[in-house]
Amino acid sequence: MKNNLKGKVAYITGGSKGIGLGIAASLASEGVNVAISSRNLDELTQAAESLQARFGIEVFCIKSDVTIFSDEENAFSQIMEKWGHLDIVIANAGVGKFATIEDMTTEQWNSTIDTNLTGVFHTTKATIPGLINSKGYLITIASLAGTNFFPKAAAYNASKFGLVGFTQAVMLDLRKYGIKVTTIMPGSVATYFNNHIPNEEDDWKIQPEDLGQMVVDLLKMNPRTLPSKIEVRPSMPK
Repeated sequence: MKNNLKGKVAYITGGSKGIGLGIAASLASEGVNVAISSRNLDELTQAAESLQARFGIEVFCIKSDVTIFSDEENAFSQIMEKWGHLDIVIANAGVGKFATIEDMTTEQWNSTIDTNLTGVFHTTKATIPGLINSKGYLITIASLAGTNFFPKAAAYNASKFGLVGFTQAVMLDLRKYGIKVTTIMPGSVATYFNNHIPNEEDDWKIQPEDLGQMVVDLLKMNPRTLPSKIEVRPSMPK
């Protein structure tokens, strides 16, 4: 994929806002054909319209719940039917449920693990045939919470620690096919995560477009080199 990304096909889960939308915008600006998925079709449509207005490209919307394997299989089938190939997969969909262990419910635990960890397994498993054919690139969006634990985050830490380990093992499994695999571990990002509404007080945080640029840089890196795990944090945190 070195240098020219035009005409490549990317699938981004959780692509309707936040990090996913920022990555979609950066890829669209490089001429990549973008498919975005989410559980919310209205938000997907709004995101697609904004990208199309900015870049004059078609954005393919797919309603999919990553916790349901058949949804991700269907998403992959739709992409292959539309474009015939898949080059880039960004497993970004995630949730945050925070509570002390004595207050955490089984629903909060299951929702976090099912989305942040099992959901990435579903996305990866469903898209492997396309990535093998294209010698493509899989990028998972983890978190610094995948290496740093903190209070009220038993489920979130478990999901992100697991995701970092999952991605590194998958990297070893898939590189024999010429597939590159990287996990990106952001710190504080100006997104809608955990019901936050981005605002001007988030200026110090990593911006979604910063992570989008990082993805583009990874895709353009010489194929002999693989940054398999990247920690990224605000340079001047409050």
